[in-house]
Amino acid sequence: MITSDGTDLLLQPASKRGRLKVYIGMSAGVGKSYRMLEEAHRLLEQGVNIQVGYIETHNRAETHALLEGLPVIPRRELFYKGKRLEEFDLNATLLLGPTWVIVDELAHSNVPGSKHPKRWEDILELLDNGISVITAVNIQHIESITEEVQRITGVAITERVPDSFLQRADEVVNIDLTADELITRMKEGKIYDHAKVETALRNFFQPDKILQLRELALKEVAGQVERKVEREVEKPMQLRHERFLACISSNHKTAGRIIRKTARLANYYHSDWYVLYVQTPKERLDRIPLDKQRHLLNHFKLAVELGAEVIQAQSSAQDSSPITGLPLKVLNLVDANVADAIMTTVKNKSITTVCIGKPHFSLFQVLLRTNVFNKLLNALSVSNVDLVILS
Repeated sequence: MITSDGTDLLLQPASKRGRLKVYIGMSAGVGKSYRMLEEAHRLLEQGVNIQVGYIETHNRAETHALLEGLPVIPRRELFYKGKRLEEFDLNATLLLGPTWVIVDELAHSNVPGSKHPKRWEDILELLDNGISVITAVNIQHIESITEEVQRITGVAITERVPDSFLQRADEVVNIDLTADELITRMKEGKIYDHAKVETALRNFFQPDKILQLRELALKEVAGQVERKVEREVEKPMQLRHERFLACISSNHKTAGRIIRKTARLANYYHSDWYVLYVQTPKERLDRIPLDKQRHLLNHFKLAVELGAEVIQAQSSAQDSSPITGLPLKVLNLVDANVADAIMTTVKNKSITTVCIGKPHFSLFQVLLRTNVFNKLLNALSVSNVDLVILS
């Protein structure tokens, strides 16, 4: 995980880092904040120095009552665009140095001008300074599945947490309710104001949507547990180590989806993964439209945030530079085409699974036009490499 100052917090010695516990829920109202405050009381009774750095009770009486008796760090007050706002006070927390701190609303975007753009970056700094953190997030804010959540709910998700942050967690806990229980809580006014209940029930809080979100949350936590088992439980035999390669083109409508789906596969198998973009002669810096350059840059950044290594292949005959200033691996090939670049990367990175878009995607059309697609399939087959065509 690279922070804004260029430090990789995941490479810090484990003994110097704080521990991270993340509560995950399928939606608002399942009880994440309530559970965090209950845990704070337990730790306090055990003599642990725990403080509440930021909690959002949403004026829920039963949750707000749990703040009684807990040490709370005052919020940082500031004005932005004429409005008085309250934010988590990172500097005050670092100065106080509690053993554990609760920092709610993990996906929150900080007010412009804050030390870090995102709250999860604040938490990484706390961990780097030896402070352990309990936090919470709803499933829709996890970067690699935001598109799937948007398909289910019809709601665009703007605040996102990279999957690599969750992989940093020492413990991930699912706060689960059935759809009926959640809807009952909604009708009783325990989630939103009574004035908002009918609108919520007609839109987001429908049984079929809740059921699908519940499935996503359960799968996410199960995947996190599997990763913990993989790291900490000795296996009787060594299984094949999976390595995924996502092949993208400059088509911005599909590249992000391929990256996210490959990230999910890689996370499921706890494996390394890569993103390959082949810069064809018509996409040299002096030829490619600026909007495509911008989309590619955003896709490269997304891939890095999700834990991938990005590789850009180009013909060594081109007098060209990488599309971006990011620290990308540049693979120079003589008379390179997409299929050659894929096969070279498969060999160099010991790839076990290649992921590409559906046949109507431009990448697939390029493969067909090279007349070496059969050669690619044969080479992958001989090398025991799987080919996955993503929808």
